[in-house]
Amino acid sequence: CFGRRPRPAGPAPRTANRDEDWSAVSGNSWTVDVAELQLEPWPLAIEQIVEGSPEVSGLVLDTSPDGSVERGVWQHTPGVSRDVEADELFVVVAGWATVEVDCGELLELRPGFAGILRSGDRTVWTVRETLRKVYQTTS
Repeated sequence: CFGRRPRPAGPAPRTANRDEDWSAVSGNSWTVDVAELQLEPWPLAIEQIVEGSPEVSGLVLDTSPDGSVERGVWQHTPGVSRDVEADELFVVVAGWATVEVDCGELLELRPGFAGILRSGDRTVWTVRETLRKVYQTTS
């Protein structure tokens, strides 16, 4: 898939429709407009909310056949919450936040920033502008 080969004649490149059944595209190559996706509520447990009334939503876009890899989009509205992380690589596409990791690191998150969280990290998310990220977790 890498290199400068001309695109062969044939069907147009695959772009998943934000309203379609995601299970129908899993296993195929495709793209999606992450900013336009309609996400599903992923409610925080009361004990996770530290300050404000943050809401979390997301959408799983793909899962490996054995369930060990998950790819998706996640969003957190302004407020402060805590979490215990999975092994994750992510890229921020919108918003502004900081994440305090229990080891003392303070991560600044803005559009275009990529980050890695380690499984078991205890974090506190302080979201100032609704944060949206694309992620991949592995177990």
